[in-house]
Amino acid sequence: MTTPRVIEGVFAVNKPKSLSSAQVVRDIQQAFNPSKLFAPWLDAERARRSRENNNQRRRRKDKNLQVKVGHGGTLDPMATGVLIIGVGRGTKQLQNFLGCTKIYEASVLFGAATDSYDVLGRILSKAPYNHITREKVEEALKKFRGSIEQKPPLYSALHMDGKRLYEYAREGKEIPREIKARPVRTESLELREWLPAGCHQYRWPDEEVANEERDIVDQVLHLGAASEALENDPRVDELLPDSGLLRGTKRGRDSDDEEKAVISRSPLNKRLEMSPAPVMSGAIQEPFAVEDECRDTAANTVADAQTGTGGPSHSNGPPAAKLSMTVTSGFYVRSLCHDLGQELGSLGIMSELVRTKQSDFELGRNVLEYADLRKGEDVWAPQVEQMLVDWQGKMDSETSGDDKQTRSASQPGS
Repeated sequence: MTTPRVIEGVFAVNKPKSLSSAQVVRDIQQAFNPSKLFAPWLDAERARRSRENNNQRRRRKDKNLQVKVGHGGTLDPMATGVLIIGVGRGTKQLQNFLGCTKIYEASVLFGAATDSYDVLGRILSKAPYNHITREKVEEALKKFRGSIEQKPPLYSALHMDGKRLYEYAREGKEIPREIKARPVRTESLELREWLPAGCHQYRWPDEEVANEERDIVDQVLHLGAASEALENDPRVDELLPDSGLLRGTKRGRDSDDEEKAVISRSPLNKRLEMSPAPVMSGAIQEPFAVEDECRDTAANTVADAQTGTGGPSHSNGPPAAKLSMTVTSGFYVRSLCHDLGQELGSLGIMSELVRTKQSDFELGRNVLEYADLRKGEDVWAPQVEQMLVDWQGKMDSETSGDDKQTRSASQPGS
């Protein structure tokens, strides 16, 4: 009688929109725990725990027996794409994926800044956008290729004096010191698609930052100087008609509004409170049917770009752009969108994000669709098993190669 094979290692899942990375891990664990595929792993873990001494048992934080699952690099709830998953001993390899190169496709919506640098945040400031053209975006992108300095967003998980940055923002507290720019590298950065005004589904969020938080956040984002320059711009009425919030200036509120403005309604809390199928202000809407006029406008914009005659965007809303990029560890796509907007003499927020590749895992090639977890073990198990077997074979091959090099180096005269 053959011993059932213990399956463990690393694979990848296509994370859906509106779910946190941690929730995806929990969903995977719930699917794996009662499965036949991972029953041998649970049996082996149960036997291993039975051999532990009393001190080891007391130190164990999680006394429930579950399939060990973790992820190798967080994706924001609004993002989709490759999320690397470790199972069993594979969780010890996840740290190796944090520093690997990643490929993203992102959309940036111009003319506004939010406290989170994306459409899930609250409006901090608005700026002119009608002067932005495809040619200007392509020229501005040159500044962000190669080795650059980048400031992480205020709403990020980085630590400062023992506390995560988003905790300062959520509590309405001033951060101890300015967030320092960090070296990152962009291996490639290209404009995939120019989206003129009215030819995309992206929208600014409706909610604005409360007055009592504005000064704190502005100290981090440094929008004050840009706002003052925009206030003195003679084109401002032409470039930014009917703005609800005037370029980052404080908007008056009555006393009732002041009492209703609660700091707890931060982007972080929005992200944590998301349901599997949420309806959110400022979230990415479903694509709409593009009218013939919009198609003609887009076609003319591309033709104009090729001939060098492209004019500014129309005034019926802000333009957007789809970007593709290959970046190294520590890169924030949200910061790129924010910085690109400022480089163009406007503002920008991330409106969509897809991680298409991380390490050897690539969408459409060797990534499990999250929806398959709902279809039952007969659907997801053969895929997961094959991915884990492939990964283990790769690890064995690399280990064998390292052993051969070691033996060769130890030979006399080598």
